Amino acid sequence: MNLTKILSIVFLLGSLGLAYYLGSNIKSTIDERELIAAREDAVIEKLMLIREAQILYQEVNGNYTSDWDKLIDFIQNGRVPIVEKKETIITLSYGADSVIVTYDTLEIVDARDRIFTETYNLNAANNGSFVGFKANVGDKVNRGDVAYELNQNGRVVGHKFKDGGTVTSTTSISPGAEVAKGDLLITLEETKFSSNIDLSRLAYVPGYDDVKFDIYADEIEKGNVFVDVIEVKNPNPFDPTRSEDSEYANRRPLRFGSRTNVTTSGNWE
Repeated sequence: MNLTKILSIVFLLGSLGLAYYLGSNIKSTIDERELIAAREDAVIEKLMLIREAQILYQEVNGNYTSDWDKLIDFIQNGRVPIVEKKETIITLSYGADSVIVTYDTLEIVDARDRIFTETYNLNAANNGSFVGFKANVGDKVNRGDVAYELNQNGRVVGHKFKDGGTVTSTTSISPGAEVAKGDLLITLEETKFSSNIDLSRLAYVPGYDDVKFDIYADEIEKGNVFVDVIEVKNPNPFDPTRSEDSEYANRRPLRFGSRTNVTTSGNWE
């Protein structure tokens, strides 16, 4: 075997080794990024659940809580009134419109139902004569699907769902009946979070056994008015590029809310 062949084999083996090394590094980097993304998705989902629970807790109790046991107990055992807001527009004698707002308590439901599912009411978009529903109770519908039809001034108009979910009820109404704008026609329900979540682990960051979310809830003074604030964040980010000192909010550790401003926005949004 001459020197040329020997060198060719050496260079070939070196090239193959280098290609394997680079490919392995690239794959490792991709795998690491995918793992970080998956873990952060789990953290965001948990933060969204905590946020939903805190917002409802504040709605019922008048303040947020930094006590995990109180929040978990509220999710498991809390009761929440369902209040319907109605606006009636009356045209006054001199031509101006007056709006009368009324509130009716429809029912009392479990806090868990309000937190884990979203209920949407679909009201009549216009006055008209009812033609028919285009979806039945139990149907899963998407935003943009036709929900019902009205005869408006001799023209049949299909009105669409503004939200997606499962149809849980439709108003008892016959074809030809007159419908007024704002009348309740359809109710939808959409699942927001898995009901299988272990609430005893609510305070813990997904991916860790013993790391809890930092939680802060207080009443502060802003503009001579006392307001409630809430902040919940992951104190141990999976992404090493996330830093509390970052000038960009979306590159700081995952969180929602603020200690100094009235907001429940998440920095992933």
